[in-house]
Amino acid sequence: MSELTSMAQAAFQPANTADIADALVNASGLRVDLSRRRGRAAGLNPAGRFEPTERVAVDDGWQSFEDMPVLRTEVQVERPKTVITRNESPDIPFDRSINPYRGCEHGCIYCFARPTHSYMGLSAGLDFETKLFAKPDAAKLLERELSKPGYKPRTIAIGTNTDPYQPVEREWRIMRQILEVLDRANHPVAIVTKSALVMRDIDILSSMAARGLAKVGISVTTLDRKLARTMEPRASTPTRRLEAVKALSEAGIPTAIMVAPVIPALNDHEIERILDSGKAAGASEASYVLLRLPLEVSPLFRDWLLQNYPDRYRHVMSLVRSMRDGKDYDAEFGKRMKGAGPYAWQISRRFEMATKRLGLIRRGIQMRDDLFVPPTGSGVQLSLL
Repeated sequence: MSELTSMAQAAFQPANTADIADALVNASGLRVDLSRRRGRAAGLNPAGRFEPTERVAVDDGWQSFEDMPVLRTEVQVERPKTVITRNESPDIPFDRSINPYRGCEHGCIYCFARPTHSYMGLSAGLDFETKLFAKPDAAKLLERELSKPGYKPRTIAIGTNTDPYQPVEREWRIMRQILEVLDRANHPVAIVTKSALVMRDIDILSSMAARGLAKVGISVTTLDRKLARTMEPRASTPTRRLEAVKALSEAGIPTAIMVAPVIPALNDHEIERILDSGKAAGASEASYVLLRLPLEVSPLFRDWLLQNYPDRYRHVMSLVRSMRDGKDYDAEFGKRMKGAGPYAWQISRRFEMATKRLGLIRRGIQMRDDLFVPPTGSGVQLSLL
């Protein structure tokens, strides 16, 4: 019997819930050895939900797992035909977004975007953290799309499905190129990130902010460095993120502190402290999102919780389900971001009281779209007349 199984059984006695049994099966059958995945959040790498078969590495005695290579970040080039993604969701304040990358090296275990890797025939687990796709033509495609006749400017959100400032951006600099296009076109942009690398682009962002064209949201999930390292292993430390809030706000860039996600019985006790720290660093806005566990994210998160906080497993998942109509996740519009029920109301009320006390804006500052000038560079489509 493994140490993990022993700990789990001791923590959950008496317990026979299906979810615990399922997590234990996953842990024993699909777990990737720690020596190969050190510095990664996911412990599993199950096949994508669209795959007809699933392969599991088993040590049959002929070759030791110790001989298998350490998982390293791989980046492939993706050549999409368009770069602006549209949506009609009533839950979010934007109708278009850009994702310079697919997958995210930050490896946040709770990331709701993990299931998108299944569309590439890859796993939402370790593949999402290690097998990335970069879009080096993104700036050229953006310039072309902005120049199309009849294009109407509205705020473009960046960082909604993958962090634009994840570690590989240091080399690829795709986000920097996108900002240069938006700057020249006087196009509004709203950025969300967990990375202090955003400070690299303060020169562009401050210039755009002076024209009412840019704002940034920094997501701070916890102030506990140990929890952050375990839960979001390759994202900037909480201290560095607060330094980014300070640097951005001092440069005149409207900056929001985002408590995202709020995880009951794990980081929800930190809501007020995070908001206090964000305000002290200069944040002017604030928002929060409740933990979301769609599709493959649920078993990945539950396995992570079982590995790292087995004593809290039942309590965390019980509270999550109390806010999701008894399920791990409820995708219904109006509920998926904030949840429902007494505990969800309590979180909402605490957040409301804290932001009111601190003078933090809960509804985002509107940006200008009347300054837009369609691009006329060499990469745009020329008019026939």
